[in-house]
Amino acid sequence: MIKKRTREKLSRLLQERNEHPERAAEVDSRIDAIFGDTLAVMVMDMSGFCRQTVRYGIHHFLAKIHRLHSIALPVVEQHGGEVIKVEADNIYSVFEDVPQAVAAASDTTGRLEAANTMLPEELDMRAEFGIGYGHVLIVEDEDFYGTEVNLASKLGEDVARGGEILLTEAACKRLSAAGPGGCEPVEMTVSGMSLTAYRYKRPGA
Repeated sequence: MIKKRTREKLSRLLQERNEHPERAAEVDSRIDAIFGDTLAVMVMDMSGFCRQTVRYGIHHFLAKIHRLHSIALPVVEQHGGEVIKVEADNIYSVFEDVPQAVAAASDTTGRLEAANTMLPEELDMRAEFGIGYGHVLIVEDEDFYGTEVNLASKLGEDVARGGEILLTEAACKRLSAAGPGGCEPVEMTVSGMSLTAYRYKRPGA
């Protein structure tokens, strides 16, 4: 049976949940059955968006975003991922497991570095990545929700620096169990809250 993950379907279920709070658990189970999945989440953000836009103007940066997408989007697919949505300089995608997401992030970084060697400094492209793993709700294959989505977004958009790959605790455990390569804890404060993220360590690094 094909899952119909439409916004209308989700809206009806949420309306039912609001009108009948006594049936919340049952409605939640139906929502999970239709929209739920356990996946790796990767959020990629271009480094220095605001600073470079002020310096060079929006047209310059839109051209850089276009170039970034032409490099990064095919890499996601090549590593078995699916792009859920693209917003300005952010790319949100899902993978079956964490090793594929990490491989896509590493591959993207390498390709951006290679492209940078042929470009003047003002055209250099760098990206940062946040990766999570866990239960997500996917709506119409164009948006998703979940704690690991929120955490990966925070790491990729607000915390990681150019070329850095940061993982949530759940993603780090999944990666460490998969084989070579791993992650090291990084203590930080984000929006006044203490947070432990995990920086990806390439095998042999």
